[in-house]
Amino acid sequence: MTDIIRAGILSDTHLTRPSQDFITAAQQCFANCEVIIHAGDLTDISVLDIFSDKTVYAVHGNCCGRTSHASLPQEQRFQLGNFTIGLLHGYTLGRYADTIEAGIWDVFPEADCVIYGHTHEPVCKRIAGKLLINPGAFQVNNWYSGPCPHVILEAGQELKGKICKY
Repeated sequence: MTDIIRAGILSDTHLTRPSQDFITAAQQCFANCEVIIHAGDLTDISVLDIFSDKTVYAVHGNCCGRTSHASLPQEQRFQLGNFTIGLLHGYTLGRYADTIEAGIWDVFPEADCVIYGHTHEPVCKRIAGKLLINPGAFQVNNWYSGPCPHVILEAGQELKGKICKY
């Protein structure tokens, strides 16, 4: 039997520091995850401090401060179990999901899954057998799609993602 790796995916938190509401929501949403993936626009790198007990992959976005830009890459590739994951915020590919999604596979042609943010709209779908994920904007008062949308990604014998809310 293959062990399953659970990754919590969030994006577009837009916080200059972790608020108590954010900390509470993140602890509840990602309690069973050993990996955290942040798809940019965390604004300040201190937002990642609450995940110090987990493996963290993160990129900067267009609304990040100087420290986040200097500390985090624009894009990143990594392995989650046997799967190659591509991670970027997406703002360099366009403003809207269709434009971002049209160019994303050119950036990560080898990826089994690509994760992006920027649009604040949750997406979890397969395209030609590959997984495409946007967790939405992880905000307690989210006017796009309800409180704290995020994705739980499971990597075992196969790669599965599910959109969740707080």
